[in-house]
Amino acid sequence: MKVDVIVVGAGPAGLNAALNLLRNDKSVLILEKESLGGQIAKSPRVENLPGIKEISGLEFIDNFFTQVMDLGAEFELENVLAIDKIDGGFEVTTDGNKHQAKAVILANGVSHRKIGVPKEDDYVGHGLSYCATCDGAFFANEDVIVVGDANTALQYANMLALTSNKVYLVALFDKLFADLSLIKRMKAKDNIEVFYNYNLKELKGEPDFNEAIFENTKTHELRSFNAKGIFIAVGQEPHNEAFKNLINLNEKGFIITNERMMTNVPGIFAIGDTRVKEIRQVTTATSDGSIAAFFCLDYLDSLES
Repeated sequence: MKVDVIVVGAGPAGLNAALNLLRNDKSVLILEKESLGGQIAKSPRVENLPGIKEISGLEFIDNFFTQVMDLGAEFELENVLAIDKIDGGFEVTTDGNKHQAKAVILANGVSHRKIGVPKEDDYVGHGLSYCATCDGAFFANEDVIVVGDANTALQYANMLALTSNKVYLVALFDKLFADLSLIKRMKAKDNIEVFYNYNLKELKGEPDFNEAIFENTKTHELRSFNAKGIFIAVGQEPHNEAFKNLINLNEKGFIITNERMMTNVPGIFAIGDTRVKEIRQVTTATSDGSIAAFFCLDYLDSLES
């Protein structure tokens, strides 16, 4: 199948890019390797969407996907293995097919790095989160835990301290690896307490999380923290290995783009969490999708002139 644009990823970024392309009479194929929606689909409550007071992530994505499909999008549940330049565009090889398009928009997202303790997945949406900017407001006036020692963990702790009663920042090593400005901001807050050399061992609570057990990495002593929420901030993992021989990635594997969402390869765009960016939220992802669609349309027009 040859289409105008292949969108890799069916999260908010990819769906919004497809929506805007379809509304401009372009043919679009969406490829998704796992399930619709990415990270947002797992959120029981989303309250940061303009004009929508509250909605579940799954309902939001179901509505979004239906809207896009009703406009004529094609959709395949396939894992992209490679992208190659060919005459007139690109060939996208998946685990089950080969597709051709004039342009490609990568919206394949990231996965949050997990701690790897038992029941971690069970508590997602039930007191455990990987995104304080998404879920922090649900824990106003409560005690919370942030696990991590770098910039993201410090950003989460500083933000949560504005609304939460108490923030326990628990670091694996004996120091923090965050920017000095973030550390200074943290030290200026009375309701953040830092614990060093602790490794998360166990999560407890039924049905929602309410207790975390840590082990001191030097003394092996166990310590319990009671809290309503726990935020895991130990990094994100992009999945861009299939594209690294064609497009530029940074040292952490994220795709490098300009403000027009263009990569170093004309005709290939990247949007959402998969690209180098500061803020990763559903609203910034959909914004990326709109921007990429606009400049992708411009690119397609240039092919015809």
